[in-house]
Amino acid sequence: MAEYVLNTWYPIAWSREITNSLTQRRIVEKDVVMYRNSLGKVVAHLDICPHRMMPLSLGRLKGDAIQCGYHGMEFDCSGKCVRIPGQEKIPAGAKVTTYPVHEHMGLVWIWMGDAEKADTSKVYDLKQYHDPAWDVVEGDALRIDCGYLNLCDNLCDPSHVSFVHLTTLGNAASEDVPVNSERTEDGVLTWRWVIDAPAIPIFQKFGGFTTNVDRWHYYHYTAPSIAVIDFGTAKTGTGAPEGNRDDCVQIYACHFMTPVDENTTIDHWMHIKNFKADDKTNAEMSASFREAFNEDKVILEAIHKNERAYPDFKTTMLNLDASVVRMRRKVDSMIEEEKAERQAVKAA
Repeated sequence: MAEYVLNTWYPIAWSREITNSLTQRRIVEKDVVMYRNSLGKVVAHLDICPHRMMPLSLGRLKGDAIQCGYHGMEFDCSGKCVRIPGQEKIPAGAKVTTYPVHEHMGLVWIWMGDAEKADTSKVYDLKQYHDPAWDVVEGDALRIDCGYLNLCDNLCDPSHVSFVHLTTLGNAASEDVPVNSERTEDGVLTWRWVIDAPAIPIFQKFGGFTTNVDRWHYYHYTAPSIAVIDFGTAKTGTGAPEGNRDDCVQIYACHFMTPVDENTTIDHWMHIKNFKADDKTNAEMSASFREAFNEDKVILEAIHKNERAYPDFKTTMLNLDASVVRMRRKVDSMIEEEKAERQAVKAA
């Protein structure tokens, strides 16, 4: 079993996916059963009945309570057992672990750690999502058969787009442009500028750029499982590198990752752009992103397969890996800090 940061908000599903019926999701190697109650609030329980460990997701809803499909025990939204058929006294241990949840930016977020520390103000937020001048387009929940940190590697790495995404997000003009990175308070920032070069295909198609441009790529990684890529394009010489973004096309490609287990990740992705478009254009843009992210999926799954087949293989580090090293160290430090806190509680 892999180790995970637990005292954090993870995305677990699109809000649109959770209805007044039982839905199972898996996260950090635990199965969770979810539904909306009569007030429209999302409820999330560990998907195990405390009697015989029957998955509650195989039961049914009775009002706002889950009824286990094996012996009919019923549990309310707090996880408390409220009925046992044929038995009046309810044992103290007849309760289900319930997880704090919060809906934000079109997603259901879940807290798998110490519930007392679940501060909803700490859920990730991007201010452009709420700005009416920006256009928000929800994408998919892409399953990738690899550990989530391998996807984080990919999303802290601007250099790969020059080789992997030549029909969408990259071109050869950036092959030799160095990558910069630095630690931030909550993760890692990786960036580079490509000056006076052809626009990438997605900006040629949706931005109408036919002459050389200045373009930027800022990869904002927030530990442990969020990556938001700010990338944009302006005509060369209009001052974009100096901060003038008045005449540019800018997009935030957002990746909200669910660590399912050590072999599986769900990437909830959306794009947020500084121009409005009709449904047809938005669908075409989503198709371009879908093409690019599936290219990443192929590569990451192949890497994961080799990692499992050759566990003792020693990889070669390059300068461009500095951001990835910082990312991994950040996650490791968060895990170690939580372990130390748990040990201190046990020792007290």
